[in-house]
This record gives sequence, C-alpha cells and structure tokens, in this order.
Amino acid sequence: MAIYLGALGLLVGAMSLLWLLSVRLRNAGIVDAFWGASFVLSGWYYFVACDGGWPARKLLAMVLVTIWGLRLSLYLLWRNHLQGSGAEDFRYQAFRRRYGPERYWWVSFFQVFLLQGVLSWLIGAPLLGAQRGGGPLGWLDLVALAIWALGFVFEAGADLQLARFRARRRPGELLTSGFWRYTRHPNYFGDAACWWAYGLFSVAAGAWAPALGALLMTALIIKVSGVALLERSLIRDKPGYAEYARRTSAFIPWPPRSPGA
Repeated sequence: MAIYLGALGLLVGAMSLLWLLSVRLRNAGIVDAFWGASFVLSGWYYFVACDGGWPARKLLAMVLVTIWGLRLSLYLLWRNHLQGSGAEDFRYQAFRRRYGPERYWWVSFFQVFLLQGVLSWLIGAPLLGAQRGGGPLGWLDLVALAIWALGFVFEAGADLQLARFRARRRPGELLTSGFWRYTRHPNYFGDAACWWAYGLFSVAAGAWAPALGALLMTALIIKVSGVALLERSLIRDKPGYAEYARRTSAFIPWPPRSPGA
C-alpha cells in the first residue's frame, strides 16, 4: 500500500508542476499530452520500488507501457500544440468561460490536473499488480501480449490514418475507410485493448483486484470522456455522420452493415 500511495504523491506532484505551467501559458489542454506519460512515470516507479515479482513479466509490462504511453503523449503533443494552432482545446475553453478567467486558473487545478492525476493513479493499478508476485511467463502473458499488439495497431494506426485524412480532406468529408470502416472509434478501442492487456499481466502475476483499473479506463472511454462526448458533437456538427453511425459499430470492430439493413 505504501508503494501505491507513493505513486499518488508522485503523480500529484507532477500534475501540480504541469498546472503551474498551464497557468503561465493560459492553456489547461497541455494536460492531455501528459496523460500517456503519466502511466510511464508511475509504472517505472513501481518497477523500481517493488521487490520480488517475475523479472521477465515486470520488464515486459513496463516496455509495453512505455511504448504505448510515450507514443500517445508525443502524438497528442504534435497534434494539439505543434502541428495545430496551439489553442486551448474546446472543452477547456468552455470551462474557462463558465468559471471566468479570474477563477479558472485555480479551479483548473482541481477540476483538470488533480482529477487526472487521481484517475491516472486509479487506472494505473494493473501496472503495480504486474510488478508483484507471480511465476514464470505463461499462456496468460502470451494472451496479454497478443491483445496489446492488437490494441496498439488499432490505436496507433487509426491516429496515423486520421492525421493523413485531416491533412488532405475536403469540407464535409468523413473518414470511413481503413480501421474507421469497422468501428467509429478505432483509437479508443485500441486504447482499451491495451489496458485489458495490462490487466491480464496483473492477473498473471496473481493480482486480481488491480486489474479493475482496465475496467475503469474502458468505462471512462465509452461513457465519459471518449465515445459518448465525441459522438454528441459529431452527430450535431458532421453532415452524414448519422448515416455512418447507423452502419458502423460504435466501439468493437465489426463488418459494416449494408445501407438497407
């Protein structure tokens, strides 16, 4: 428990420093680019702090988390702050208008940075579970590795396809090919799959309860900050999206329905 609480302190400290930077930049959206890296930070803390555990599993889990987390953070940094205008994301702009700029600078610490730090800590529990106990690598670890590979291909591949599409799209055009032919949110599906893989590594190490972090991540993606939030704006703002939604799976990849189905 002490190691787990130590990770909470580490994440709160990192988020506090990031909040101070956001106040200077007047851009709370910089927190998004740190999301993936926050798990790399806590994961390697667990790796160093935990005695015992099977070395091959411990290292494998951390290598995969590092690849996943750094890719996500670098992609969001490039997409939101380097390639684009660098303006604050519309979600945080709406919060800034609601609370007023004279209050939002300190409200954002609790509403955005502290909240995401705590969520990262709770969701990242499988990373601790994978570092403690367990015997040699077995079939469950192989299943976890296969699920992670599938998820990473979907997430990274969908992000790449979306970046290329945005660079050349015509007004009103929808991305409905590649990974997007089989699910409306292939990057979110891939993200969830990677987290179920981390949960399986935790189970393989004998730690069942920490695997619930994968369930929390999936619930947030589908019901709170991912699919549900994005779907509302896409159906409202994108002509033709409702028809695309009728024939395309929302989350789990599946062959598209015929137009008359």
